[in-house]
Formats: sequence, structure tokens, C-alpha cells
Amino acid sequence: MKQKLIVIAGTNASGKSNLGVQLAARYGGEVISADSRQVFKGLDLGSGKITPEEMQGVPHHLIDVCNPGDFFSMADFQKLAYQAIDDIHARGKIPFLVGGTGLYVDSVADGYELSDVTPDLQYRAYLETFETPALYDMLKEKLPDTDIEPKNRNRVMRALERLAADDYHPGKRNPRYDVLRLGVTWPREILKQRIDERLERRLNEGMVEEVQRLMDEGATPEFLMKLGLEYRFLTRYLLGEMPYELMVEDLARAIKKFAKRQVTWFKKTENLHWLDMQADPMAQAVSLIDAFLEK
Repeated sequence: MKQKLIVIAGTNASGKSNLGVQLAARYGGEVISADSRQVFKGLDLGSGKITPEEMQGVPHHLIDVCNPGDFFSMADFQKLAYQAIDDIHARGKIPFLVGGTGLYVDSVADGYELSDVTPDLQYRAYLETFETPALYDMLKEKLPDTDIEPKNRNRVMRALERLAADDYHPGKRNPRYDVLRLGVTWPREILKQRIDERLERRLNEGMVEEVQRLMDEGATPEFLMKLGLEYRFLTRYLLGEMPYELMVEDLARAIKKFAKRQVTWFKKTENLHWLDMQADPMAQAVSLIDAFLEK
């Protein structure tokens, strides 16, 4: 019989982290963060990382596990997530996988069969010399039926690397856990407002200063730009490539587009129960979790 895993997946500024804390506290559980940027130390405001106070004593895993600039892949995340989940189960607790990075969530919930082959840094440096459209053309030539998003540079590059290493096996899955998936988002106009409010709040709290500090401590502009969204736009602003007002306006627009892509991604997921955040999401989640744990 498979061990149980509860997933809380959602968009930026949806309130999934807070809901995860409330539910984990109620059920004596622990949280595994599924966020591709929160694994890095020092990327706090820009990644929307939950604060120690907001954790309310609930243990969180896979936050601050590597240094800015380190290589960290989906396979690295999956390996550490499996270790954390198995440890939580061994202590008689319930694991809650909470986050908005769809690939990270699915790699664990669906049990993607991934490789831990060490990347060829020389080949990666070669790939970095190409623009994303050219990289995608190279991938299409090698893998005509690829379903990777053409603009997703990281995934395109990783696929090319794995093809070069004869290590590309898409689609293979071996789920380890019995999973309940809960979805968190808001109607579009409300979500847009929440995104604007959160962005303004984080800028006031020192998000620009955070990125400047990261650069001062050695994080390269290339690394920060690859992180996307807040880190890409703030880096461009700090490098003098765009004025502050335009940066904020373009960043807000980019976050909203990203949230839309997140919804699209999660809507493709089977057996995902969307919570009505305008009603009583806690009560809805508790009802679903109680039934899930009893079966």
C-alpha cells in the first residue's frame, strides 16, 4: 500500500503557502516546498519565500538547500523531495507538497523517471552561445515530436544535454505515493489585483536591495536573469537597462502572464480538486483530506 502525499498547487499570489501551513498544522504534517527558486539561499522576497514567522512552527523542507549560482535540476529536487517525504512518513507525519513550479510538483506526484547524470558543462557552455529559438530548432531536429514549450530555454537546453548524453527518456513515470491534489487560484481580475498588491509590498520591503546584495555577493547577472520574473527584471533595472517605473509595470505584466500559464499547466492535471478561495477553502480542503486519509 502506497504512502499518502497531499499536494497544494497554485499560482503566484494565490495564498497556497498560508493554506499549506494551516492544513499541515491541523493534521500534524510537514511542508515540502515545490518552488524552483526557493531552493536557493538569499532569494527571499523575489521568490515569495515563506518567512519563519509565517511557518507558524510547521517544519518546511527544500528551502535554502543550495547557494546562488549552483546547478540545481528537477532531478535534484525530486531526489531531495523523496528523501524528505520518506523521512516525514517514517516519523508518522503527513507530507504536504506545496508550490507553484508545475514540473517540480509533477516530478514527485507523478513519479517522473529522471536521471542524475552529471551535466556536461562544456556542452552547456556551447549551448549558451545560442539564442533560444536556435536551441529549439536544434531540439526539433533531434526530436521532432517534442512537446517542450519553445520559449522555455532551461527545458530546451536540458533536453539537448540529455539527448547528447543518450539519457533522454520522456514520459516514463513510476508514482511512489497515493496523491491527493488540491488546486489554489482566484478569478482572473482578483488574482491580478493580488499580484499587484504583493509586488508593491515586496518592493517596499526591499526586493531591489535583495537583488543588489545578491549581485554584490557574487551572483552573476546571467544566473539572476535565468531565474526569470522578479530577478530578471530587477537585474535589468540595476544594470541600467530600464527605468524603475517601466520595470515595475513590465514585471507586473509578466507575473500575470506567468500565473495564467500556471493555471493552464495545472488544469491539465487529472484529479486536481480546485478550491473556491472566495468561499471557505479550508473547510473544502479538510473535507477532501479527511476522505482521502480514511480510504
